[in-house]
Amino acid sequence: MPQTNNDNSISDRVLIALRQIIRSIDIRSKRLVKQFGLTGPQLLILQEIAATGEITASELAKAISLSQATVTGILERLEKRNLIARRRSNSDRRRVKVSTTTTGRRLLEAAPPLMQESFLEQFDRLQNWEQHMILSTLQRLVAMMDAKQIEAAPILASEPLEALPDTPNELSSGIET
Repeated sequence: MPQTNNDNSISDRVLIALRQIIRSIDIRSKRLVKQFGLTGPQLLILQEIAATGEITASELAKAISLSQATVTGILERLEKRNLIARRRSNSDRRRVKVSTTTTGRRLLEAAPPLMQESFLEQFDRLQNWEQHMILSTLQRLVAMMDAKQIEAAPILASEPLEALPDTPNELSSGIET
């Protein structure tokens, strides 16, 4: 029989913890947009371009597991803000290479790491049994919330995702991508 005291109910504390996680993601996403004018996917793409030096849109889409269409739209927005530059390849004029501009590199130096990066750093420090316990618990929550069918692969997953939020309004849904 469920407890009636809301302050001490384990189920209430679980729901509060879930809301705190969702709220934390939402706050961080909004802060990124407000302070740097970038969404999570835009920052990820800018970071990948800077890391490779020069890359084609298709190589970029494959590297970060986003669809070509999503990457192309993000690149257009980054180019309008002079954060990236495009140029035709010297060896194959059909290929367009993308690189960061000085403005883009300066913005990257000031931007915070993606939430998933700081999470992974801390998660990796946990003992193996703690990692498995967390995974098991979260998988159980997903099943209990009837959310198994919802696509939520991490950005660096092995298969491309079709469309991830790329505008501030879409980010307010509580998911940082």
